Amino acid sequence: MAGDGGALKDINEIKCQFRTREGFYKLLTLSDSQQRGGLSRGPSASSTVGPGAGPANSSPAGFLPPVRVSMVKLQPEDPSEESERVCFNIGRELYFYTLFCYCAVDLSKPIDKRIYKGTQPTCHDFNQYSATADSVALIVGFSAGQVQYLDPIKKETSKLFNEERLIDKTKVTCLKWLPKSENLFLASHASGHLYLYNVEHPCGTTAPQYSLLRQGEGFTVYACKTKTPRNPLLRWAVGEGGLNEFSFSPDGVHVACVGQDGCLRVFHFDSMELQGIMKSYFGGLLCVSWSPDGKYLATGGEDDLVTVWSFTESRVVARGHGHKSWVNVVAFDPFTTSIEEEEPMELSGSEEDLHQGALNFSRVRTSSTLSRLSRHSSKGGAPSVSYRFGSVGQDTQFCLWDLTDDILYPRLPLSRALTNTFSPNAPPSVSGGMNMTLPLPLPRSLSRSNSLPHPAVANATKSQGVTESGGTVGSNSAGGSTPFSIGRFATLSLQERKSDKSGTGGEKEHKRYHSLGNISKSNDKINVAPRSNRLDASKVLGTTLCPRMNEVPLLEPLVCKKIAHERLTVLVFMDDCIITACQEGLICTWARPGKHPSQPLSTQNGNSPSGTVV
Repeated sequence: MAGDGGALKDINEIKCQFRTREGFYKLLTLSDSQQRGGLSRGPSASSTVGPGAGPANSSPAGFLPPVRVSMVKLQPEDPSEESERVCFNIGRELYFYTLFCYCAVDLSKPIDKRIYKGTQPTCHDFNQYSATADSVALIVGFSAGQVQYLDPIKKETSKLFNEERLIDKTKVTCLKWLPKSENLFLASHASGHLYLYNVEHPCGTTAPQYSLLRQGEGFTVYACKTKTPRNPLLRWAVGEGGLNEFSFSPDGVHVACVGQDGCLRVFHFDSMELQGIMKSYFGGLLCVSWSPDGKYLATGGEDDLVTVWSFTESRVVARGHGHKSWVNVVAFDPFTTSIEEEEPMELSGSEEDLHQGALNFSRVRTSSTLSRLSRHSSKGGAPSVSYRFGSVGQDTQFCLWDLTDDILYPRLPLSRALTNTFSPNAPPSVSGGMNMTLPLPLPRSLSRSNSLPHPAVANATKSQGVTESGGTVGSNSAGGSTPFSIGRFATLSLQERKSDKSGTGGEKEHKRYHSLGNISKSNDKINVAPRSNRLDASKVLGTTLCPRMNEVPLLEPLVCKKIAHERLTVLVFMDDCIITACQEGLICTWARPGKHPSQPLSTQNGNSPSGTVV
């Protein structure tokens, strides 16, 4: 019995370090003053929130919005000045601090502190693109549906959107500034809607009226009917149920959304075309993250799994099982992800074949799978790609995962290398002269079973009558036509918007029905139902949209540690540390191997180090 008790104690023990192939990650050991808001350890911890003597909050921790952390790097004139700022919410309070070495803060000196009545902050985001030493734009979403724009440095700059809740009455679940934009941001709500805002435009005193702009399988886009500029510019209705999170791709071209219907949907943002879809194994999806190169997405949700989906190949690459409850946050670690530089494709065949192949595949975003196979063989099978990502969940567990070549690109014998990859008519042949078909993933432009025209050449395909393109996302072809642009949308009149919408109405749809995981373009049905039907889970299971558990590799976590007493809600990877936070309001810093300070940290007032402990 004593042995059983010892084992149980070990399972419930909070870990303060863990080991990977790089070395030991260690929790920075700090004093009690490090605890966010001086929270007491124990059941009463949720009764007081925020640094200092904040107002009591009688709501149980389970009903409080998740703790979120946002960071921004400023541009001070003096390089010796601290350049990073951090914002976090706890209960009804919002805090803004200077970030010191190893993500420590002096809790006695907030730059700004706000306490809200009648609503609670649920999410926030800094505008890194426009941030300077004297000004930084911050948007904050609330549980009652409002969105606030403020500058914590200037403090006098503040605007409130959806103040009367005429746009949406449900809570804001996620906020993001559009990449490289000073004025545009996107907000998702529990209603399942996405709204595009411009901080320079008002919201109006009446409920907005909308006109149908785009429609596809599982989504509809509406434009706001107005004679003068007002918010929102656009409203997206995505899937069934609430939207939980969205994320822009590293190049800013695509946006990925996850929601309560269990679907991951990826859109080309400017042209508003659906590019890919995946279904969870069970329940809703709660979080999503792009790999640093934009080729893969990791999701987590109510099926207790992390799922890796290939955007370039439109397939589930792997699932990871290590959590015992819902996965709240998933994030790639760009500082330990290793991606080998692409090498020239290794091909054989006539010059004519190669020239034809260049025409057909010049815009394919990923290199040939064959070149990867040849690299495996020439390097003795050593992995050339290794993605590291992490996840935290309701079970208080922190997991790290490694995604390597043996999972991404199953190896085939060198004798099966194709001699003429790009011949458009002839089947692939083996070097021995026998024709055969290999189970290699096709480039994304050809593996799309719905034969969607490329978003960037949608206008060109209308005039040429073609239904399939092999271009990269965001590229212009067929006479240099340009896609519909969100940036241009704000200046269009209502008549121009209608003409742009009606121009796609007569295009004929072309489909291939070899997979239920396909997305069909349905602009020819633009005036039909505003929302699509819910996917039938029983029919989807076992397809490329949602493979069975035994049909894809199952990853085991590299690290799986209990690091908190309450559910975890934050995971941020930085160059010298990892940041986690739990619903109790404790934000922790984990020093990377070789980055742990040799001397104890000290606060600016000399009393104790800055930070938090569990």
